[in-house]
Amino acid sequence: MPAAPPDYFRYFPHSREAVSWGVAVTAVGYTHIRPHTPYPPGRHPKGHHFEWSRGRVLEALQVVLITAGRGEFEQRGSRPQRVEAGDAFMLFPGFWHRYRPDPATGWDESWVELAGDAVDRLCQKKILSPGTPVLRGAVDAGLDARLEAVHARAREPLPGFDAELAVQGLAVLAAWKQAGLVRQRKTRLARAVAAAERHFAEHLAEPVNIALLARQLGVAYSHFRAAFKAHTGYAPWQYVVHLRLAQARRQLAASDATLDEVAGRLGFSSAFHLSAAFKRACGVSPAAWRRRLGARK
Repeated sequence: MPAAPPDYFRYFPHSREAVSWGVAVTAVGYTHIRPHTPYPPGRHPKGHHFEWSRGRVLEALQVVLITAGRGEFEQRGSRPQRVEAGDAFMLFPGFWHRYRPDPATGWDESWVELAGDAVDRLCQKKILSPGTPVLRGAVDAGLDARLEAVHARAREPLPGFDAELAVQGLAVLAAWKQAGLVRQRKTRLARAVAAAERHFAEHLAEPVNIALLARQLGVAYSHFRAAFKAHTGYAPWQYVVHLRLAQARRQLAASDATLDEVAGRLGFSSAFHLSAAFKRACGVSPAAWRRRLGARK
């Protein structure tokens, strides 16, 4: 096993430019905690240091990856959870929490803190949820590699706001979310949803029989429909219409094709039906949308 990197931490000031980007790394670090030593170390600034008996509440979001050792993590409204090497946990803004290594083993912790509108939206939309604050097998999901990229950049930062560091921090959150999706894809229904998405994209203009497709994929229609909406946010037929309308916008913008021609290419029964679906989705008719686009050129 490679040697642990040297301990370090950095706290970054808030930047006006970070507001435009919507995300910023506000703190980052790596710490090796030896067995039977005090925790947390007393080197962090006020607002980040905490005592086990009192816990802590942060203003920003943190991801903490345990790369060696074991310990426990507790969050408001949930019981303490055991965490081991390879696990990660997320600390949500405004949520009381506390965590510590097992004195018998100590632990190594790799962490990053992020703030900004993009992070707030991910939490508000429950893409990142306090209901699932612990990620098992985070190293296997590649979270360690994402964090290492953050550490490499943070150890030699640019002056002022570092956009690349901010994006690398956001990639840590993407890796966290992706790890959960990988687990979901292992289910039969999830594989059926992925296959259906490919089918719809590859046969965009062809007639669609959702019930028949579900049978061909070996799943019950009612279960398939519910799983499809849970994964994509759309019912299957809505998803098909969404794809067709996206392609219609591209064709209307890039060619002089008539509405009848576009409708025929994309599986709409008539220009009228395309126009009605377009107006429901976009708020204007295809002709008005095309005129508006032309006025911007």
